Formats: sequence, C-alpha cells, structure tokens
Amino acid sequence: MGFVSFAGRVLFASVFILSAYQEFNEFGVDGGPAAKALRPKYNTFINHVTSHLGAKVPHIEIKHVIAATISLKGLGGLLFIFSSSFGASLLLLYLAFITPVVYDFYNYEIETAEFALLFTKFTQNLALFGALLFFLGMKNSIPKRQGKKKGGPKAKTT
Repeated sequence: MGFVSFAGRVLFASVFILSAYQEFNEFGVDGGPAAKALRPKYNTFINHVTSHLGAKVPHIEIKHVIAATISLKGLGGLLFIFSSSFGASLLLLYLAFITPVVYDFYNYEIETAEFALLFTKFTQNLALFGALLFFLGMKNSIPKRQGKKKGGPKAKTT
C-alpha cells in the first residue's frame, strides 16, 4: 500500500510541478505569458476587493505574484510527494489565492462559452483543494507510530 500511496502523490503533485516548471522556463524579465494572462484578471480582482471592502490593496508587481505562485507550486509539490503536511498547505495556499482570481466565471454571463470553461476549471481546482484537505485530514487522523516498549524481561510461564 505504501508504493500505491507514493505513486498517487507523485501523480497528484506532477500537475503542480510541471506547471511550475513551464512557468519558470517562460518567466523572462516581465513574468512571461503567465503574467500577461494574469494581469487583467488580477486588476479586476483588486478593483472588486477595493470597491466592496473599501480598503486599498497595496500594489504588488505581477511578476512577483507569478514568482510566488511558481514557488508555491514547485516547493509544495515536491514536499507533497514525500507526504509533507507543509507541502499540502503550500498547495492549498496557492489554490486558495489563484482559483478565484484566474477562474473568474462570476464576471461572465451564464450563456457564454467563457463562463462554461471558467466554471469547469474553477470546479476542478475546488476538487484539487478538497483532495488536499482530505490528505491533511487523513494524515492528522492517523496516530503516530509508537516505539516498541522496552520493559524488563518477560516472566516465563511453565
């Protein structure tokens, strides 16, 4: 069962690691294509937060946001392979931040093709989020191994 669990973690984490690797290779000086795709959605999200909460959100360079997401996905995925709760938490943080920003289906009409595509991707990320929560719940519910008790010699029975 240990190998099957390891293989499952490798396959699950490969989604994040391969994505981080691709974004890292394309990063360039300005954050690459990921920054170009994220910039309008990030600005829309910041405008929504500012208008609804009335609080000013500090300005953050989009290339720094992309660098942070690459780090969260890469490091989180590698640690997750080795059954790390911290790795799963990094992936949860990534998904919690990026999912509502990138897959903003709520900004489109229900009848549009963009709505259907974004809603599908949004629910897929929710499923990944749920799987990570399940992993953390299972990891925390399994009692830690206890060492063998070292006691005196057992009494012989005749």
